[in-house]
Amino acid sequence: MHLASELLPTQCQGQPIWRVLDTQFDGARLMALWQARQKLSRPPTVTHLVAIAQLAPSPSEIKTELQKWATAGDETLIGELIAQWHGLLPGLHRFCLAQGQFQFTLCLGELQPMLVEQNFAADRICMANQLPWNRWTVKALARCCRRGTALVFSQANQKLLPELQQAGFLMTDDGCRYDPPWTIRRRQPRHGPVHASDCIVLGAGLSGASVASALARRGWQVEVLDSAASPAAGASGLPVGLLVPHVSSDDSPRSQLSRAGLRLARIDIERLLVRGRDWADPGVLERRLDRDLGLPPGWPAQDVGLSHPVQSEPAAWRADLEHAHELWHPQALWVKPAALVRAWLSHPGITFRGLCTVTRLERPKSEFANSENNKHLWQLFGPDDRLLAQSSHVVIANAAGVNHLLTGMQETVPLPDLRAVAGCVNHGLRQPGDEASFPPYPVNGLGSLIPAVPTDQLSGGGVRTAWYAGATYEDSQRSEDSAGRSEQDNFRRLSRLLPSAARTLGPAFAPDTTQSWRGVRCVSPDRLPLVGALERGPNPGLWISAAMGSRGLNFSLLCAELLAAQLGGEPWPVPASLAKKIDAGRFERKASKPSSLSRQNQGHDSTETSGASTMGPKGSKTQ
Repeated sequence: MHLASELLPTQCQGQPIWRVLDTQFDGARLMALWQARQKLSRPPTVTHLVAIAQLAPSPSEIKTELQKWATAGDETLIGELIAQWHGLLPGLHRFCLAQGQFQFTLCLGELQPMLVEQNFAADRICMANQLPWNRWTVKALARCCRRGTALVFSQANQKLLPELQQAGFLMTDDGCRYDPPWTIRRRQPRHGPVHASDCIVLGAGLSGASVASALARRGWQVEVLDSAASPAAGASGLPVGLLVPHVSSDDSPRSQLSRAGLRLARIDIERLLVRGRDWADPGVLERRLDRDLGLPPGWPAQDVGLSHPVQSEPAAWRADLEHAHELWHPQALWVKPAALVRAWLSHPGITFRGLCTVTRLERPKSEFANSENNKHLWQLFGPDDRLLAQSSHVVIANAAGVNHLLTGMQETVPLPDLRAVAGCVNHGLRQPGDEASFPPYPVNGLGSLIPAVPTDQLSGGGVRTAWYAGATYEDSQRSEDSAGRSEQDNFRRLSRLLPSAARTLGPAFAPDTTQSWRGVRCVSPDRLPLVGALERGPNPGLWISAAMGSRGLNFSLLCAELLAAQLGGEPWPVPASLAKKIDAGRFERKASKPSSLSRQNQGHDSTETSGASTMGPKGSKTQ
């Protein structure tokens, strides 16, 4: 299509990022852009297509449309897209294709609100002529432009020239470009774009490894520092965790973020890990013992990939279950977090340095500090005041270590106090003949049970499997004193959640036989992550991705992609209004206002365990 060459011109070659905004999604245009990219000798490192539509086609409809325009070699891309084509509620949905080289964001909703939710400057915009354009939608379109953004539109939109010119677009012999005669000011200054260079990431758990992976895929050279000898030595070392969407009646920010995070995490898990050994997706059953499904009003009864109510099925393990409403999460899965961390860190652009404790951050104070090369440099020092590393970009992702590291920097880097929360998970090997007592898939709600996870042990020529039940949520300073109580708390929750399994596992919870894993995760006051720049100004060098709390598996990669997008000036993976809920500076803004923390952000404690993906209150699973 001739339009593809206009949206992906030859001057985009060799660029780190190229951003195309399509105001009306067209499958033919998506395929044309992909094919045009494949023909470039030096395509952009990452090509973004952001497309707006009121409704999403069905999986069969989009597959038919894409295949109509496909050429040899396109089937892989189509297969990746169809595999991710689920759960398409109103809002933004990120499709990560071709190992992240081609990113497609589908925005479902009315044109103007969807334009307002963007926070990037497009290189090219395709302006559909069938839409009800007016001065307000044109102004919203201008917010998605940088000086020089080319607007591709048909003769049918010529009547909009007065509105376009008033919004800052200029018609020339070469076409229409955004070039207003005034200084462009944004309501929220955009960071970057920063060209890929070098970066230091502090922390080699889920948060740090996901940030390192997201940056390395964009061409960055990343050095990951951790005080432990090996990656995933903290809470991310939990043997197995659940990746499940959170559900709430008001579809809270946590619920929306958990769905977006699950979508992105599944892509990397399927690409990097071994199914059946490192992860499996049998789905997860959520038992709501409060007899409230917790679904928002108007929630689709049953859509591919969306959580939905289910009816109880007769089975031995259900014989004496307490009555509860139940939800089925078809996209949910269990995964071994440490395996995912190691896979993320295996990228050739990443170097890991263990036994490397950073105690202090500061700017250089030498006579060269104001030189062009050093004026944005950060230096990292160890316990003996030895310089460990230095870089113009540092990402803090070391969980509760953030508090100590930033002590003394509150005036320039304001942060809330982050709290360390401990948790305990019980586990043991499955025994012959216990099948009738166990569900065939993970169950969560009041605590959780993952019934069958492969181990490294062999028996009778086969691999033995283990069960995991948990988890507690307790003050980390009192965790050691409550060791025995933690196991019994897990058993009491399991007894209510799955009585049959609890009776079978009763001996495994006895004080002299119990086996458990303990870890500490980091939570913010509103129990949502902290992600973004810690420095004020247009060129921040100090960033954070931390406080994943109970949902490190759900949140870590989503936050990493958001951070990478902010650094590189890319389209964000979530709406701007939702990203604001997890912005690192949100508590500073709230402190300047008389109002207290929003009840919506504080977390819906009664539903936190529903779909918990990492160790969470009342027994969810790991960071």
